[in-house]
Amino acid sequence: MVKLIDEFRRGWYGISQPSPLFSIGFAASCLALATAARWGLSLIRPDVFFTPYIPAVFFATAFGGLRVGTATALAGGVLGAAVNFSDASVDSARFALMAIYLIVCGFAIWGIEHYRSIASNQRDISRRLIQEEEYRKLIVDELQHRLKNKLSTIHAVLHQVLHDQPQVWASIDHRMRALSATDDLIARLDRGGCDIKDLLLNELGPYGHVRFTLNGNSLFLPEKLAVSLALVFHELATNAGKYGAFSATHGLLQVSWSASDDRLSITWDETEGPPIGAIGEAGFGTKLLKSALRPFDGKTEIAFLKTGVHCTMQCRVPRS
Repeated sequence: MVKLIDEFRRGWYGISQPSPLFSIGFAASCLALATAARWGLSLIRPDVFFTPYIPAVFFATAFGGLRVGTATALAGGVLGAAVNFSDASVDSARFALMAIYLIVCGFAIWGIEHYRSIASNQRDISRRLIQEEEYRKLIVDELQHRLKNKLSTIHAVLHQVLHDQPQVWASIDHRMRALSATDDLIARLDRGGCDIKDLLLNELGPYGHVRFTLNGNSLFLPEKLAVSLALVFHELATNAGKYGAFSATHGLLQVSWSASDDRLSITWDETEGPPIGAIGEAGFGTKLLKSALRPFDGKTEIAFLKTGVHCTMQCRVPRS
């Protein structure tokens, strides 16, 4: 019984074609129910010959396909013309009604088959997309694993080379660990999201908690937006460490954010950094900052002030 129910479900949803015997049995049941309905209607109106068989054709076609639907339509026409539940004689009017019935059934069968074809194509596309997504995740996981191994190898080599220069090693060690922590964070964010404050603490922590201030309420970021902001914050923090506030002894950073409805505004403000020289042509980092938030109806504006980099970001927060 369970097997029959599962076969019926798979056939009805078009997942697989039911067996011929099951399809014929289902069509015969539809015809029997339609004939019983016709008998009931004949008690009220005896000239209803073919109308009850149209739903039978619909359900038989949706379940069994073109051939079963066509056979059901023809059988319904024969039953409507040959079986009487009243004293009405078979005349030309009944054959005219049968012709109209067959035309209606033809359009119904064509429409149902067209829908079944579209649904089948959509299922194939969905199946391929799922397979491609699984393959993408496999490749990304493998690349993350290899990157982590390379960072560990570089970390070990540098430690061995700089073992007699502890001050140089101390300045490099925490940055290498920050890179590794960022890679791990992005991998985790891609599966669940996080709070914006935790994201900033993870990115900025290696530069020293006394060097930055965070102002804003707790705000959960869905995974896709969290990954994009992680890339943006990492790029800004890296630039601050190379050329901005974190590269100077007294440099400071203040990050503020606020949310109104579904819009998020973030301000990145560096002060007491080294003087900013001539700005060259936009590189990959600048292009990343400009484009990372576009999928979220967002924009990023960067100003190189005398006091340091001033960056404002606005975007839409998707509903998680």
